[in-house]
Amino acid sequence: MRSVSDTGGARTASRAKVAAAQSEQWNNQSPCQDWTARAAFRSARADIKAVLDDPELAATPCDTPMGSMAAEANIDGVVSEDMVIHGWDLARATDQDDTIDPDEVERMWPSVQTIGPELRTPGAFGHGIVVFGPEVKVSADAPLQDRVLGLLGRDPVDW
Repeated sequence: MRSVSDTGGARTASRAKVAAAQSEQWNNQSPCQDWTARAAFRSARADIKAVLDDPELAATPCDTPMGSMAAEANIDGVVSEDMVIHGWDLARATDQDDTIDPDEVERMWPSVQTIGPELRTPGAFGHGIVVFGPEVKVSADAPLQDRVLGLLGRDPVDW
């Protein structure tokens, strides 16, 4: 099980992108249709760290679209990937290098291939929440990063 402290490359890359964003860029459009570059990275990270640092909270079951699981398992599965993909979103929105660490792309590849249509349905994660957009078709011989992004509902070429 990974923790916030050992998401190493993704955490460092996301933190660097947050730090490099210029104040006037925070209202730039993100590749996520309903979002701008503005994020609550530091606050969210502190909240997650507090849960993972408390063994009782970390083990507490929580309801997720994939069923009930320990909070730490949900954090590992969701936040670890969110840091990577939203780092890409932030890089795109703020004109930074959007290259994702190839190890992270490889790690994410098996799980993004399992995203079914039920998880792309608006409201699947709660009222008014859209997590995965429609799949963006990407060539089978495209770089793996582009294929991962397409399965996550991101257009790696044009947005």
